[in-house]
Amino acid sequence: MGYSLDFRQRILAYKEKHGLTFEQTSEHFSIGIRTLFRWVNKIEPCTTRKKPATKVDTEILLNDLELFPDDYQWERALRLGVTQPAIHYALKRLKISFKKNTVSS
Repeated sequence: MGYSLDFRQRILAYKEKHGLTFEQTSEHFSIGIRTLFRWVNKIEPCTTRKKPATKVDTEILLNDLELFPDDYQWERALRLGVTQPAIHYALKRLKISFKKNTVSS
């Protein structure tokens, strides 16, 4: 978990107000020097990840969903050569969920 934006701003403001070096600020607040340098360059915390899917190809998964709509995730995982959690996260990334029938038979 990262540090909040207001905490980052207060740390850097404290450093400027008291004229501290990065090393002194690092020791005072028990934060790494590299972290302080990173905050000076970009103070906003990263909230999204801009990395493409690497294990499950989206088109292949969508095709598999059309061909086998009722299969379990572990069955898809066997067909696609990945693990069940990889299928779970891929479906979550695509915002696809299968709602269960709540009415008992």
